[in-house]
Amino acid sequence: MSAMSTPTHPVRVRFCPAPSGWLHVGGARTALYNWLYARHHGGAFVFRIEDTDAERATDESMQGMIDALQFLGLYWDEGPQVGGVFGPYRQSERQHLYAAVADLLLRSGAAYEAFETPEELQAQREAARSAGRPPGYEGGHRDLTAAQRDEFRAQGRTPVLRLRTPDTGIVAIADDVRGNVTFDWVDVADFVIQRADRTATYLLANTVDDLAMGITLVARGEDLLSATPRQVLLASRLLAPAGDGGSVLVSGLASAGVNGVTDPSPPRYAHLPLLVGDDRKPLSKRHGSVAIDEFRRQGFLPETLVNFLALCGWSYDGVTERFTTDELIERFSFDRVGRNPAAFDTDKLRSMNGDRIRDLPVGELADRLEPYLVEAGVLPPDVTAHQGDLLVALTPLVQERIQTLAEAVDLIGFCFTDEIRYDERAVRKHLKGRAGEVLDAAVAALDELQPWSDDAILQALDGVAADLELGRGKTFQPVRVAVAGSAVSPPLPETLAVMDRAVVLDRIRAARPLVAASQDV
Repeated sequence: MSAMSTPTHPVRVRFCPAPSGWLHVGGARTALYNWLYARHHGGAFVFRIEDTDAERATDESMQGMIDALQFLGLYWDEGPQVGGVFGPYRQSERQHLYAAVADLLLRSGAAYEAFETPEELQAQREAARSAGRPPGYEGGHRDLTAAQRDEFRAQGRTPVLRLRTPDTGIVAIADDVRGNVTFDWVDVADFVIQRADRTATYLLANTVDDLAMGITLVARGEDLLSATPRQVLLASRLLAPAGDGGSVLVSGLASAGVNGVTDPSPPRYAHLPLLVGDDRKPLSKRHGSVAIDEFRRQGFLPETLVNFLALCGWSYDGVTERFTTDELIERFSFDRVGRNPAAFDTDKLRSMNGDRIRDLPVGELADRLEPYLVEAGVLPPDVTAHQGDLLVALTPLVQERIQTLAEAVDLIGFCFTDEIRYDERAVRKHLKGRAGEVLDAAVAALDELQPWSDDAILQALDGVAADLELGRGKTFQPVRVAVAGSAVSPPLPETLAVMDRAVVLDRIRAARPLVAASQDV
């Protein structure tokens, strides 16, 4: 686009993942905190794709992140699929802007060309370690003459651009979570802002975009805290006057055809505590699921994940844990975010999810279960009215027994299938001994039973148990395995009552030969 507008919202925040994998729960929490902050203040939530690393970025990953944010309900005001006056929102489509700004930084003397080869840089790092010095860049090409640069080019070397950092002094950063944080410039080496192929590094692209898009607060993980002094310095260089009277940022963007940008104030920062597992180590796959898409597949409710992730580092009063999304929006602020690592307790998440499932109206829960039954192949994509009614009737039977939506598939899937798949362990354990007598008696008791109700079925099966002088377990389990194919199902009489009588009887009869077969094993 040829022009950008001055931001219209007093609060503008962004979430800008690199699309090289799936959306991790840590990234999702960062997105959530930014989204809550924007909604609380009536501001704008910007979704930006930082795909400057072309070798790692994939369209599949980007789409996965879009899907994950939409699943959580974290819809953005500007970004992919939405657009906005500050687009494009993929950094791979903004490289010409970064290159124009980098050229002005070089011309102003804030940046310089460095021609070291990767091998030379590695040798320098090893020498620094051997001498007990920090292994950062030591500024060897800071003050090359024009002749030296020409000689390097004659050798076929292509330079990177590095930003000069101050040799002395302290930089102080006011952090909305961590308070005042200071860094000594002597510990911050000159850093690369443009690669040898003239593509921007994360630091340049990120800082240019934050300024050009009018971002007012950068909230991100504390693992990026060490990058902050570099970005603060780079922002000051971008907002410094250029030769034409405008800033480096505005002049650079204008030279790339983008007009109408006014110099903003640099953003504030808020660095969020790390997410850790039960062992207090940084959360990773060894702790189980870490991708939002995996939690979706397991059947966690999006509102549970939003509530739980909000509590991973933030607290309202130290007591309340159950919040609606509207309540989170109303109460969220960064001054209630702690500095200590936040534990991601999967058991607690499951418990919270089960509680919310139990609170759902039956019809709504049935609607939420349906996609999982379809995905498992238990229901067809076009669910019939009869199948929908059966699902609604079965839903109360599992509502108190599941902690995730996907768990319902194994519990009630057999009610929708024409062919039963028998669990071999259940057959060996329960279809043996007098199980044949039980199945025969059950068919006789249920064949003409009136009414076909859970109370009547319970009385009929209890009658079978009494006649055969067996306990309920020895009576109910063979019937359950015959009908469900498994030793686990919702309460048996209630389940049979919502099924068609003919289907129940056919399954009991079909399982009868399995008793003799299991005896022979």
